[in-house]
Amino acid sequence: MKHAQTGFYCYILECSDGTFYTGWTTDPERRVLQHNKGVGAKYTSTRRPVKLVYLESHPSRAAAMKRELAIKKMKRAQKNRLAESGSLPENRRENFRQIG
Repeated sequence: MKHAQTGFYCYILECSDGTFYTGWTTDPERRVLQHNKGVGAKYTSTRRPVKLVYLESHPSRAAAMKRELAIKKMKRAQKNRLAESGSLPENRRENFRQIG
């Protein structure tokens, strides 16, 4: 299912080994599918399946990339808090659970 809006997103995936992976994309649904097919990133290719646990929308690519870097610098406890906040749009939460 394609989302109607285009934009830039920063996201956190939880890998099958319990670790987190942070990235940015213009299409979160496609990106999660890529990660789960093993073509998303080298890190996640050996830690499948992955599940989307956090998603933020940003006004520009630069903003999404800046936020990605900030999240990558966070301690695990801080990333856990973001993941537990469940920041996924309510109308898309089920779709992400199914693909992630």
